[in-house]
Amino acid sequence: MKFSTKAVHAGQEPDPSTGAVMTPVFLTSTYVQEELGKHKGYEYSRVSNPTRTALEKNIAALENATEGMAFASGMAAIDAIFRLLSPGDHVIVTNNVYGGTYRLAKMVLEHFGLQFDFVDTTNMNTVVMARKPNTKMIFIETPTNPTMEIADLAAVARFARSHHLISVVDNTFATPYLQRPIEFGIDLVVHSVTKYLNGHSDMIGGIVATRHTEIADKLRFCQKAVGGIMSPFDAWLCLRGTKTLAVRMRQHCESAGIVAEWLTKQKKIEKVHYPGLKNHPQHALAKKQMSGFGGMISFDVGSLSNAKSLLKRVKLCSLAESLGGVETLISHPATMTHASVPKATRIKNGVTDGLVRISIGIEDVDDLIADLQQALKAS
Repeated sequence: MKFSTKAVHAGQEPDPSTGAVMTPVFLTSTYVQEELGKHKGYEYSRVSNPTRTALEKNIAALENATEGMAFASGMAAIDAIFRLLSPGDHVIVTNNVYGGTYRLAKMVLEHFGLQFDFVDTTNMNTVVMARKPNTKMIFIETPTNPTMEIADLAAVARFARSHHLISVVDNTFATPYLQRPIEFGIDLVVHSVTKYLNGHSDMIGGIVATRHTEIADKLRFCQKAVGGIMSPFDAWLCLRGTKTLAVRMRQHCESAGIVAEWLTKQKKIEKVHYPGLKNHPQHALAKKQMSGFGGMISFDVGSLSNAKSLLKRVKLCSLAESLGGVETLISHPATMTHASVPKATRIKNGVTDGLVRISIGIEDVDDLIADLQQALKAS
């Protein structure tokens, strides 16, 4: 099956008891067993639930994986991935990774003995130099949040294999519609399904997809032992979202490309970050490994005061955390998504006080440009 067909049907057979086309929401905590040791595949909903299973199968199919594990949030999914490691293990991480990932690594997991180095993963020489004898994992984002930098998936996968490292890609910005890291040899793909996979800003969740059964078993044990699992209703909401992922992403990409080009012509904007622009440093690589450039753009208006002025004056674009919904969301990474990152570190990574991030929705693109235009004119 091709992608759009998988999005609608994978993991979602009609309900055998009623013929319902939509996967039912199994709001149950436990399941009757016929006798000791004999059940119908489900024992307790912290371990597994039919609605959650349907979503796990659906997204695994979209990523061309064989296994999927759904968690209560994207951060719960990332935390479970890091639990594959042991105290003393070292991880190479993209330097301008999402602020929540940085916070988890530096402010939580380092206290339990894990070691993290944040490096420029667009440069494989830097990645190679960062490896230590105790390095066990490489964790990258591509495109990065929020500076939209691109890492070479095939090169990262080769590097990881040659040194027996677990390779992980946060694929939230691109989605499997635009990029499937497992096809390049990456071991694990993680998503905040809160974002594009759900697409409607009405649930929170995370998922990990892989082709490695042994790793999947360890992550499922983590689901059972720690309990950070997705609820059946949230799984159902996300299943509704993935059905329209392909059509939504096409519109996100089309509109973002138009907005990004328009932004480059505005005198009050110093820099635009979008991999679809020909002057993007990794434009050729993005074109090679992605089927589109996504709906995320960031741009620098020069100062915190300019950013505040712009964000105060937008009307159609909603000032809010998160991204990937059908509505356009605009944010200020330095004080919102990346507030946990030390100022010197985030500025070094391009997350300046004047940087604004925008998640282009599916509204009419002319209306979005008009809103940005009036906000820039007044600022």
